[in-house]
Amino acid sequence: MTAADSPATRPAPPADGLRTGEPPRGAGRPPRRRLFGDRVGSIEVLAVLLILLVLFRGPIASLISDARLQTWTTVFVSVMVQAMPFLVFGVALSAVIAVFVPRSFWAKALPKHPALAVPVASAAGVVLPGCECGSVPIAGSLIRRGVTPAAALAFLLAAPAINPIVLTATAVAFPRNPEMVVGRGVASLIVAMVMGWLWLRLGRADWIKLPHRPDLDDLSRGRAFWAAVRHDVMHAGGFLVLGAMAAATINVIVPEVWLQRLADEPVLSVIALALLAVLLSICSEADAFVAASLSQFSLTSRLVFLVVGPMVDLKLISMQAGTFGRRFALRFAPATLAIAVLVAVAVGGVLL
Repeated sequence: MTAADSPATRPAPPADGLRTGEPPRGAGRPPRRRLFGDRVGSIEVLAVLLILLVLFRGPIASLISDARLQTWTTVFVSVMVQAMPFLVFGVALSAVIAVFVPRSFWAKALPKHPALAVPVASAAGVVLPGCECGSVPIAGSLIRRGVTPAAALAFLLAAPAINPIVLTATAVAFPRNPEMVVGRGVASLIVAMVMGWLWLRLGRADWIKLPHRPDLDDLSRGRAFWAAVRHDVMHAGGFLVLGAMAAATINVIVPEVWLQRLADEPVLSVIALALLAVLLSICSEADAFVAASLSQFSLTSRLVFLVVGPMVDLKLISMQAGTFGRRFALRFAPATLAIAVLVAVAVGGVLL
């Protein structure tokens, strides 16, 4: 036996026992993919927990003896119940945009000049019956499809405040003050356009950092749709939970007597209701009834509440940070708050 045939120099067989040159078993077969994924992820756990929390709200509340904890649980569940349907609607529409709408559509639908695309995108918010929870993933999907960020952000701010459901709810909440409906629609539209144009002037592309979404081009449309839905719900839903927890905490901490004292001061009442809108994080379909209940405040200060709420609140800031990045949220939210207060006060001074 020669040295080349000795066991020490003879090449070892492949680890899987196949002869050299043979393809591994199963090679060439596409990996089997399941419609809803190969494992139970955090979004499934979150959905189950939320469903259980809603179904067993009564027994859970009865186990909590402290009144503040009961209030916290009630507010948290209320925010989640109000927001989740519209979040799911927004995520589904975002997935439709990402999968079924070609990029060429947006080039035809919006003016080529970014400054002209901003008011068109703002006015497009009229046709979307949703709240701010759904507008965030939709705006993110628009940016992914090539829409200029200024137009997408203008749509994000306008859609929750000027859609027919919100304006109808405002009319029902203020039956004796129809000017509140006009004031809310006009002020919100102005704020959205101003923020869009302001982004064109001062915004930077590196401030927006969209989370990595798995490549959808290699999937069928059905699988790509569910992949996009799972991805957006995981990001937006998690931050919505954090925002709802923060809003519930604020509701427990802030005493109601403070509001009564602030209502007597015109300037402080505007600031107070602007901050209250940020802290309460009420969906735009329901905030008009809360504003109507604050009868000790002036109509102008309540208009500020209605304009600020759908554009800047805790859950929205949290969702913006999760969708666009912290650098974006830390700059965009304060600027939107300042512009919203100034415009709402100006519109209220003219119409109310």
